[in-house]
Amino acid sequence: MRFFMRWIRFVVFFLSGSLLLTSCNDTANHPDTLTKGVIDISADETFQPVIEEQQRVFDSSWPDAKITIHYKSESECFKDYFENKARIILVTRDLSKPEKELCTQKNIYPSALPLAREGIAVIVNNESVDTIMDFQELKGILTGVYKTKHTVVFDNQSSSTVRYIVDSVLKGDSLGKNVFAAKGNQQVVDYVMKNPDAVGFVGLGYVSDSNDPGNTGAFVKTIKVVHLLNETTKEFLQPYQAYIALKTYPLTQTLYYINRESYPGLGTGFANFLAGQRGQLVFFHSHLFPIRSEMVIRDAEINNK
Repeated sequence: MRFFMRWIRFVVFFLSGSLLLTSCNDTANHPDTLTKGVIDISADETFQPVIEEQQRVFDSSWPDAKITIHYKSESECFKDYFENKARIILVTRDLSKPEKELCTQKNIYPSALPLAREGIAVIVNNESVDTIMDFQELKGILTGVYKTKHTVVFDNQSSSTVRYIVDSVLKGDSLGKNVFAAKGNQQVVDYVMKNPDAVGFVGLGYVSDSNDPGNTGAFVKTIKVVHLLNETTKEFLQPYQAYIALKTYPLTQTLYYINRESYPGLGTGFANFLAGQRGQLVFFHSHLFPIRSEMVIRDAEINNK
């Protein structure tokens, strides 16, 4: 059976320079600078594959910098931020109004910036026939009322993925008794791979094929990635980079950094790197859409048999 899928190819023609996010404060009394020192940061575990690559590239450029990244649920990242256990956090939302008020109370002067956009992949076992879904079907599976019984698996009960799905898909309805939490995104993939009735929700980095030579956004072969209906265009789409960029893939979220440094320290240096040319390229090659870059978008047709 032949079908045509609309595909958009990205070509980077210009990458913005690093955003120098510094304070006017003197750095003489601080132990770290933009490119050296020792700090801890916390990052949403959903983005671990791409952040590990970012750290590898950053470390290769600045050997005097030692950044320890703790991968946690999003709620734990915010807890670390307000308890001053992390200079910078990488999460999928900006500070809320009450959180900004709390920053004022604690004399924290935050800076935040969106860095990249990612798609949440809905995955099923290779034996599953439910590989094309609209939102009504997806909602039925999540609430446990779908015609076919499924076990739904998330990475963590307090993760950004759960929060997003509850807010954007369920919109007030409750998750069913068929929904469970694993101990991370990779564990979700492993569970779905072994269980024919499983449906999992994971970050794109956990199902992207790292051996894809053309950086085409191919997925791993151990599971299937579901096509979701865009109710506006009436297309069934997978979380390819092109559809994430245009927000036509229905489940997309944005990665932010939130920095609490009051001087140009190593947290600011890492934030600059993520927002700058090399960091944005790392996001691009990891199949996320880099928000801080300029892109050319082209239309093409891919013929699948």
